[in-house]
Amino acid sequence: MIVIFDVASYILQKRGAMTAMKLQKLVYYSQCWSLVWDEEPLFKARIEAWENGPIAPTLYDAHKGEFKVAFGSMQGDPAKLTKDQKETIDGVLDFYGEKSAQWLSDLTHLEAPWRQTRARAGVNAGERCHEEITLADMHEYYSGLGEEADMV
Repeated sequence: MIVIFDVASYILQKRGAMTAMKLQKLVYYSQCWSLVWDEEPLFKARIEAWENGPIAPTLYDAHKGEFKVAFGSMQGDPAKLTKDQKETIDGVLDFYGEKSAQWLSDLTHLEAPWRQTRARAGVNAGERCHEEITLADMHEYYSGLGEEADMV
């Protein structure tokens, strides 16, 4: 299985430098849609329901303190991705890639996986949360979007 840094590096290679927050959201959506379209996770790294939306702590640690991240700024090998994995990420980039980091963050706050995870953890708005957004929650929600799930 590829690692989260392979996915992040592929995104940066395709789209160029971007804010760390936008990268986090595109990696999150890549994981979500891989569960729906490919019926398997892209990577094993956990994604947590932080205040600003879904965040993968291992990816966060790699770019902590940086506002923008660029290809080559972290270890990761896009060549490790399969054709299907690249197609999934490309579909995510086609749909979400032009959106701003704030727009993506706001969208995740409207969606069930982030909201349910924070509710399970019993945290209020503005409070820290390290509860994991489960693969099952991601799959259930995004597979239920119907026609919108056929973005690719």
